[in-house]
Amino acid sequence: MPVGANNRLSPELVEELGSAIRGQVHVRDGAEFLEYSSIFNGNVFADVAKAVVCPVDAEDVSKIILFCSKHSLSPSVKAGGYGTAGWAIGGDIIIDVSKINDADIEPPHEDGGWTSLRDQDTANRVKEHASTGKRRREEDSALRFYDAASPVVANFLRGPYQPGWDLPQPVRRRIEEPEPLPTRSRNVSFDSVTETGSSDSHSSGSNSDESVGPRSGSGSTAPTSPGPGSPPASGPSIRPGPSGDPFGYLDIPTNFSAPAPPSVIQSAFNPLVAPDPWASRGGTRTLIANSNLPPVPLNLASQAEPIYPYAYVTFGAGMRQKEVDTFTNSRQLEARSIAGPNITIPYHVPFSAHPVGSAVMLLAGFGFLSRLHGLSIDNVIEVEMVLADGRIVIVNENEHPVAARDLWWALRGAGPAFGVATRYKARAFPVPVVFAGNLLYRFHRSTAPSLIKHFRDCVKGAPRELYANVLLTAGPEGKDSLIVVQMCYIGPKEKGLEYLLALSSWDGERCLLNEVNEKSFLNQQDSMAQVLRGKPGRQWFIRSALITSLPDEIINETVMSFADTPVGCTWIFELAGGAIVDFEDSCLPKVQREAAFTIAALHQWEMTIDDDRCIDSAEEASNSTPRIAWIAGSLKPVQTGGPFPSLLGRHESAARTMACYGDNWKRLCEVKRKYDPNNLFRNSMWPLDKDMNAVDPRVHEPPTPRHLKLGH
Repeated sequence: MPVGANNRLSPELVEELGSAIRGQVHVRDGAEFLEYSSIFNGNVFADVAKAVVCPVDAEDVSKIILFCSKHSLSPSVKAGGYGTAGWAIGGDIIIDVSKINDADIEPPHEDGGWTSLRDQDTANRVKEHASTGKRRREEDSALRFYDAASPVVANFLRGPYQPGWDLPQPVRRRIEEPEPLPTRSRNVSFDSVTETGSSDSHSSGSNSDESVGPRSGSGSTAPTSPGPGSPPASGPSIRPGPSGDPFGYLDIPTNFSAPAPPSVIQSAFNPLVAPDPWASRGGTRTLIANSNLPPVPLNLASQAEPIYPYAYVTFGAGMRQKEVDTFTNSRQLEARSIAGPNITIPYHVPFSAHPVGSAVMLLAGFGFLSRLHGLSIDNVIEVEMVLADGRIVIVNENEHPVAARDLWWALRGAGPAFGVATRYKARAFPVPVVFAGNLLYRFHRSTAPSLIKHFRDCVKGAPRELYANVLLTAGPEGKDSLIVVQMCYIGPKEKGLEYLLALSSWDGERCLLNEVNEKSFLNQQDSMAQVLRGKPGRQWFIRSALITSLPDEIINETVMSFADTPVGCTWIFELAGGAIVDFEDSCLPKVQREAAFTIAALHQWEMTIDDDRCIDSAEEASNSTPRIAWIAGSLKPVQTGGPFPSLLGRHESAARTMACYGDNWKRLCEVKRKYDPNNLFRNSMWPLDKDMNAVDPRVHEPPTPRHLKLGH
């Protein structure tokens, strides 16, 4: 037998594996095994893993695959460790590719081509250090600092810390009706912080059916500026780190300066001062924080003309999204400046927003750039991959043998089922600046449908440069929840302002915070994580779907269902379409690409909490809970099938996974038989056994820790 008692590799096999590769081997009893076998979702336990292996290149991975085949062991692959299903740590041997982290960026050749991975000169690539488990943990902590996305949002959400916010509370209070709102003016300044007072609520001429477009006749007044001798506002500094209260916005800070009288516009703003969202319950104050944020040298970049329409980025599979974005932001390419000498601007690969690992390059990958440039799988142009027989192949549209083009088709959408990716080459696009940020409102059952409908109507016919979403995030027991409208216009403020004006014209509820402003794309990539306030080690549950439309009745049912969700639950509608529909040569079917919205339920809760609603509210409701589950029930009439594969979660049924690929599923199975006939890569989203029979998802997922409720 290759394995000793209690899921340990025998000393002989440890020696065989260790001597075959240059990377490290961490056996189950080793000091760093737990560190390398943990993932973001605390609701997963690597109980079958016998060792974690950290290869340094594709040759190491090949030898590990051959070792697994020889000794009838199943591998699993861990890149970022952000997948909630736990496939990354479900195998007998966990292949942690974090040491494969070299990176390079190059402009296109004169003919538009690139240097193949086969010919890549390693001397020109940046190689990250070989980190220990402790160093990797420190790197992870750095990646989870999100305040750069928006210091104002960070202070707004954090507020004063109150221990125990996430523990169960005996009473659940929801605001059934909003308090009466006095009429107000639409005093908006996009160059200063604005707090609006009372006036006529209809002076803007807005209505909920208005589509995106320039605003006219807004009735807004010109902002006044303080004199040169006016003292700046003062206040506390932002607390560093993610340990503050995610629902601090619900409490009134005691150290915030007194609010201004109604109708007074303040433009001297200190972004380090915590705003007071609930100060004037009877008023309609809105905080708008824009160009008085900490200075970013974006004025020249926003006017730059890229020399290259795209660039090519090579990166190892161990690099996570934030690391790739940080790398390309630090290796900017030359651009023409209309204001003087040439400058440099950053190029970015179309990724999902943080936190994600490199596997999204094989599983769809929807993010801020997708409507303009396509999904991640549409922009990967070459992959270095190790197949089930140990072969190392370079897969692309042209170089791979014609007889094997089906592998190129299959790996873009279902790649983890066919091999271990070790390096990627992908297109990156110039993103000098984005006009992006959040509009925050309190959640009320009576007004939330109107806001969501307004959002839906505003984004009809939106240009590809505009990304937008609306999300509902639940507060703790006895506290209110939030609705957040996020927008990201890929371009300068001058071009994106009209879309902000349309989105912010809704007057059914006072806006607590408007911090939309010009930002670097690197900082914008943290904005989703900042609002979600996600933490590693919590229990996570994700369900997603693609929908064809967003009718009124679906919106109404969504709001009613959301009102009963526990703390930590976030439901999100993201505008899809755009360039996503332009690509066809992958296993992701056209019907999925033509979806109008991608939606997701992102639920997180503490390990000490056992609340069926954390799952039932999004998934199938249990027999004891008559409520209609959101995705499985309310959204079913408008679903196209499954979600984008990168949003498949824990305990997905085989039917939902197969629905991701629609009519392409039959061909995908044929490719699987050809390249992995023994189903070596079963610790992935692939829902069938080697005989092509559906399996219970728990067969290819690691279990929930024993002290937690079974089935979570």
